[in-house]
Parts: sequence; structure tokens; C-alpha cells
Amino acid sequence: MSELADPRAHSLSDLENPAPRYVVWELTMRCDHACGHCGSRAVVPRSDELEDSELLAVADQLVALGSREVTLIGGEAYLHPQVCAVIGRLKAGGVRVTMQSGGRGLIPHLDAMVAAGLDSVGISIDGPQAVHDTLRGSVGSHRAAMKALRAVREAGLPMAVNTQVNRLSAPHLREIGAMLEAEGVLRWRLQLTVPMGRAADRPEWILEPWRMIEVLDTLAALQREVAERGRAAGVPAAQLMSVRVSNNLGYYGPHEAALRSLPGRTQQFWAGCHAGKQVMGIESNGRIKGCPSLPTVPYVGGNIRDLSIGEIWENTPELRFARDRDSSELWGFCKTCYYAETCMAGCSFTAHCTMGRRGNNPFCYHRAATLKKQGKRERLVQVETAAGRPYDYGRFEIREEAWVDGE
Repeated sequence: MSELADPRAHSLSDLENPAPRYVVWELTMRCDHACGHCGSRAVVPRSDELEDSELLAVADQLVALGSREVTLIGGEAYLHPQVCAVIGRLKAGGVRVTMQSGGRGLIPHLDAMVAAGLDSVGISIDGPQAVHDTLRGSVGSHRAAMKALRAVREAGLPMAVNTQVNRLSAPHLREIGAMLEAEGVLRWRLQLTVPMGRAADRPEWILEPWRMIEVLDTLAALQREVAERGRAAGVPAAQLMSVRVSNNLGYYGPHEAALRSLPGRTQQFWAGCHAGKQVMGIESNGRIKGCPSLPTVPYVGGNIRDLSIGEIWENTPELRFARDRDSSELWGFCKTCYYAETCMAGCSFTAHCTMGRRGNNPFCYHRAATLKKQGKRERLVQVETAAGRPYDYGRFEIREEAWVDGE
């Protein structure tokens, strides 16, 4: 999921009264990148993107539904000519407005968006220069992203970075962390690259499930080291870089609370997918999903051109699945897991885009550690390819093999 306020930091009333409090809105598919891991395969706008009046009507509906935060994405949201109008409309309704961006062409648009009310921009930085530029499919992309990050700081906004974790970036986590800490980044959020969209066309980029142990151990160590340096220098915790995992990294290992909790808040643990509970996604042609990352075909509940957002939220099974399901949908390892009833196979979009359906998620620290104790590990073999459409996916099968130390 994109960088936004953590939906797990909820109150009891939030749990009892599902509402689209955290919304990720794909404003346009137009993009100045063609990233090799882009789930939406963004480059050109959709032919049927929402008209100006429809955009403002969506903003008004989100305000009426009590949305607290809306993250604008693309493509690149700043390339939409009405981006400032949308920001202003949401802010007038009391909504916090953020943006997630690759940063390539952000700077000329930044001042106007801040003046319209933009609260935060998260910049995607996926590795040192060579790795980042490879993933983004553009030489100079890393340099542009770093310039955009500094421009965000100069505009007075908090510096936040999202990083994709995959076979290319995973060996460089320490290098990336040191680079971001030196820049003064306060929020570093990491998300597993999932075989959706163009990433489904590059199975060799997808991280092996057993490497979840290595990745999360490394991130936890980095977090501890940042805290230790801060204490030694007398720097308040609020001024230190926070290392946090997104919805598809983690699950019940020794670092679960440390990497998932908000700084200074009550400890948080994975408590199941929040799609359609507190989170909602909007595609640029008005289609509504329970989470922006979910694949389109199985999870669109309706279009705002046909129904109100409230009707789609309340009445469609595609948006209600996480509210209404039970553990009967679990299968494979996840069905037998101690945490099954709470976890529900982790991130729904990750499981579905990898295995072809929800209910069994190989990307799990607890799972990898349990198998390691048995001298086993899992690898993925792609058996169906993606069709080449936005938010599409293929299917992988799990092959069990002997654990190999030091690999």
C-alpha cells in the first residue's frame, strides 16, 4: 500500500464501524516513468478518466464519508491538470492530503500543490543509483528522486521515503538506510515488490520467500542502530529516522512490534487485512476497490459513475470481503498456522497476485522461520503469466526444498 497514515493505529470505534478513513486515489495513469515493477503498468492516461466535475464530486463524497487521509497517486498525480483543485477541495473538507511520487518531474509542481494544501509527499527510492534506475527503467531517475526529496524538505514538508524490496534492492538495505538517514529522512517505509502488472513479467525480481528472515532481521538491526546513535548524540526520538514495514512485510517474527508500531504509540501487531474496513482505493476511471493495490478484475465493487461511493462501500462483496470472510478460505501452510484466525494469510493483494487467490501467503517471517527449523524453505515457480493489463497478475506454485545456510 502507498505511504499514508497507518490504518492499524485505530480506535475501538474504528473497528466497530468500518469506513473509508484512509483512501488512495489514482488520479491519473499518466506517468513520466515506465517502472519495471509498476503494478498498474502506468504510462499513458486511461481513455475514460474522470472529468473535472466528477473529480470534485468524488472529493465531496470522501469528505461526507469521513475520510481522514487521502493519498494521491498515479501514474504521477502531479501530472493531472486538476491536482491542485482536488487537493484544495479535500483540504476544505478537513481531509489530510498526501502524495506518493517517483519524483522525476515533481519539483515544478510542488509549490502550487503545497499552496493548495498538500500535507506530505513520499518519494520512492528503491536502492542506490544503479538499482533504482534499473527498477525505474530510466537513467537519471535516482538523481531526480533525490533532488525531489530535498525539494520536499525545502518546502517545509516532512521527508518520507518508500522503498520496494526485491532481489535487486534487498542486498542494499544498509546502503539505502545510511543514504536516507544522512539526508534527514524521518519516515522510511518498505514494501515487498509483488508480482502484479509489470512486476509479474519479471519473476526473477521477486524476492524468495525464505529471504524474509534476512530482510526483516536487517531492518530491525538498522532501526536499533538509528536509535542507539540518536541516544548517544542526545537527539530526541521524534527527530530520528523511523524504519517501518508496510502491510506485506513481516508477520509475527521477533521484530513484529518494533517494525510495525508508530513511534511513541501503543505497540501494534498485524491484525489482518484492512481492505474495505478502513482502507479504500479509487482508480482514475472511477472504479472502487477495498485497497489500491488489489488486482482490478476480482476486486472492483463498482464505479462512481453508476453508484455512490457509500453504496459501493456498504453493499458490494468485493469491498466487504475482509469484513465478511472467515478462516474457511485459508489453505496450505496458512490454514495450519497458529496465527491463522488473526492473520488471515497476511496481505490480500500479495497472496492473490502470487498464488492466484487469497488464503495462502508464502511471504511471512513466522512461516519461513518455522520451515527453517525443519531444514526446509520455499521457492516460487511461475506457472501462469500475466495478461498485460493494469493491475493484472499470473500465478506461482510453491516448491519446497532443503534449507541452504549462507546462500
